Amino acid sequence: MSLAALFTLCVLVAAFCALALTSIAVDAVLVGALIALLLSGVIDAQSAFAGFANPGVITVAALYVVVAGLRDTGATQMLAARVLGKPRSIAHAQAQLIVPTAILSAFLNNTPVVAALIPAVSDWCRKHRLSVSQLLMPLSFATILGGTCTLIGTSTNLLINSLLVQQGLGDGLGMFDLAWVGVPITVMGGLLMIGASRWLLPDRTPALDRMHNPREYSVEMMVAAGGALEGQTIEEAGLRQLPGMYLAEIERDGHLLPAVSPREPLQGEDRLVFVGIVDSVVHLHKTRGLVPATEQIFKLDTPRRARVLVEAVVSHSCPLVGQTIREGGFRGRYHAVVLAVARDGARIRRKIGDITLRPGDTLLLETRPSFATQQRHSRDFFLVSAIEDSQPPQHQRAYAAIAIIALLVTSVAIGLLDILDAALASAALMVLSGCCSLPSVRKTLDWSLLVAIGAAIGIGSAVEQTGLAETIAGAFISLAGDSSHAALTGLFVSTVLISSIVTNNAAAVIMFPIAVTLAHGASQSAMPYAVVVAIAASASFLTPIGYQTNLMVYGPGGYRFTDFLRLGAPLTLLVGAVTIALVPWIWPLAG
Repeated sequence: MSLAALFTLCVLVAAFCALALTSIAVDAVLVGALIALLLSGVIDAQSAFAGFANPGVITVAALYVVVAGLRDTGATQMLAARVLGKPRSIAHAQAQLIVPTAILSAFLNNTPVVAALIPAVSDWCRKHRLSVSQLLMPLSFATILGGTCTLIGTSTNLLINSLLVQQGLGDGLGMFDLAWVGVPITVMGGLLMIGASRWLLPDRTPALDRMHNPREYSVEMMVAAGGALEGQTIEEAGLRQLPGMYLAEIERDGHLLPAVSPREPLQGEDRLVFVGIVDSVVHLHKTRGLVPATEQIFKLDTPRRARVLVEAVVSHSCPLVGQTIREGGFRGRYHAVVLAVARDGARIRRKIGDITLRPGDTLLLETRPSFATQQRHSRDFFLVSAIEDSQPPQHQRAYAAIAIIALLVTSVAIGLLDILDAALASAALMVLSGCCSLPSVRKTLDWSLLVAIGAAIGIGSAVEQTGLAETIAGAFISLAGDSSHAALTGLFVSTVLISSIVTNNAAAVIMFPIAVTLAHGASQSAMPYAVVVAIAASASFLTPIGYQTNLMVYGPGGYRFTDFLRLGAPLTLLVGAVTIALVPWIWPLAG
């Protein structure tokens, strides 16, 4: 082993130890390792930073924009609401969740898919009294498995494909080439989760669910005439058992309907009075077919899609104390509309405009994003805070967003466009059609992930150029002997272990040159070895830190670190066995 290869190995070991034993961010560790390799002269600047211009990285960024359009139009929530019904048992609930989620993640990057579905699944669990800890981990694992079925299902597949093409190892992978392996492991993995998670998954209550929220708002919403909810019963519309909220009464044609039956059909312009916590109020404002009952929201200068919800507590020095919201001209003074008022946990039985403000009242406002910054140090309010992810969706553009993603999949599947061009075109269409805005795109892009991928590609170049890949591949060959299946097994296990410590993308990029060298050393095709690396890098079920979606469900599910090992270990063994059995049969080893 050369001195440069030895130094590269030391840098890799140090990076893995830093990721396993410290809380330093993955992108910071990988960029630090890349800089160490660059300053030591192991690789030049062109090789070090080539990863940031890699087509796979650009494709991943473009797909984030596509998913932003689906999220901002409410298309993801709309699809989830239609697919997730009323479960009969926890196993039935898991089946209802795993099947559509795996299909969805086959065509969308799984990280933003999980981000969009976590609140929907959490609400679904509360509504039907299900254990969220028995559903969120299967949600993450289902998106990982589904992502292995197509070229665009996960960023790992895109990176491996771009590296194959870049090194002239064939024409790359087709849209559905990976389905030959991805579909079997997804089906078998889904059956394992549904059948065994009952014993392997804990039944825990997340920390957030154990906290009591004393702020309950009374909020009025109106059924949009001709909208999606008109003609549906309260139960069909999903408004009967909202988490942390209940429907108190309906006002119809000037008459109150208290204690409404869940079988009561909704009519256009019905005014629905809800009482509940702020998270459920945000959910109501994102519900297709409901609009705030106050007409004041239409009088704000800021376009509604650019507004956010803000909580603000009225101070003693507020000039409107002692006046009603209407008399004080709240909207004209603060360029904000009061949607609800919380006062000592009691319901205020008055129209919003007729409520007399008191010190200590908590107001839920719809306003421009700059309100929180401008009023944070004002004497009129204290504890001013914007509510995350509270922008109203552009429901009228939901079908346009779905059409754009369908166009993306179709154009790649029939070979009309390559994946990079199709992703960039779809991202541009999402912005130009108004499905998502530029500020939303900037917030959606996971810059730390993109930086980590770019740095990992540079490190992978060092592994290849210094001969370290050849040395490690030689060790694999000597251990495997004449058995190609043993070599593929060793490659799979090594990639899974590395993926459990670093990100799946970093593991794929670091192991790719080793896989190629291993194939060439055995005078075999590089394709099966590359596919094994792609599947193994995605099969990160053992720890919550190995895959971003695992980390995303870790807190909301109330999990412990070892919970992932209990279900993840048998799932990893299953995926490994199926992959090693199928890959050489689908992609012959003979070069």
